[in-house]
Amino acid sequence: MTGVEALIPLVAIIATFGIPGVIIFWAIYTKHRERMRLIEKGLPPEEVKAYFASESKPNNPYSALKWGILLAFLGAGIFIGNYLEEMYDVSEGIIFGIIVFSAGLGLLIYFATVSAKSKNRNIQQV
Repeated sequence: MTGVEALIPLVAIIATFGIPGVIIFWAIYTKHRERMRLIEKGLPPEEVKAYFASESKPNNPYSALKWGILLAFLGAGIFIGNYLEEMYDVSEGIIFGIIVFSAGLGLLIYFATVSAKSKNRNIQQV
């Protein structure tokens, strides 16, 4: 093994653990810097805490439904793609298209389902 080949595992380990570490550090540092600037502007620490606590996104009650439908259709697309490749010797580009198409179809079905549920909920509330 030459000197350059010996560096490959070292670079891989540093990249695997170093890049996520830098990203986490940067996110924490940025949030801290933003809080300090708000305090420097004259906001009391209690208001700063309330400001950051109110930033959370609302929970999507249909999140599990979305991921379930998406993964089911993605699995069906992979299955159909593998079947077509084995039986009819279809090229890999078409298989990738089938997988992406099935994932998109799953998301469209999710959208239609949630839209229908939202419409029914609005009708029942009126």
